[in-house]
Amino acid sequence: MPKITVTYNRAEDNYVATDAQENTLIFKAGGGEATTVAAQGSVGPMLCLLMAMGACSGIDIVMILEKQRQSFDTLVIEVEGEREKDVTPALWTKAHVHYILTGRVEAAKAEKAAQLSVDKYCSVAETLRRAGCAISFSVSVN
Repeated sequence: MPKITVTYNRAEDNYVATDAQENTLIFKAGGGEATTVAAQGSVGPMLCLLMAMGACSGIDIVMILEKQRQSFDTLVIEVEGEREKDVTPALWTKAHVHYILTGRVEAAKAEKAAQLSVDKYCSVAETLRRAGCAISFSVSVN
C-alpha cells in the first residue's frame, strides 16, 4: 500500500507531504483551503490525492485543537491507501489516516478533532469518499 507522511511545520505554517521516495509537496493553508506552494521531485497525481487529504485534514486538526485550547508540539499525519486492481481508471478504495500528536493534548479531544475532520470538514476526504473510498483513521498522542 502506498504511504505518505504529512508534517505540520508550525514555523512556516505549512504542511510538508513526503512519499516513500522522498518526493515532497508543500501545502499552505489559505482561507481554509490548502494550496501547493512548492514541490521537490515528482509525485504522481493519484498519490498527490493522498497528500492533499493529509494536508487538508491537518489544517482542520490544527484549527480544531486550537479552538479546544490544546497545546500540541508536533503533528504528523500518515496516510496509506489501496487502489482498485486490474482496472482503468484505478480509484482509491481504502485509505487510512493516522494522526500522531505530541504535547499537552487530551486524547479524547484529539480523537474528536480527527473524527470531525475526516467525517465532516475535510473536502478532499469527502471527494474520495463520494468516489467510493472507505476512509478510516486512528490517533496517537505521545
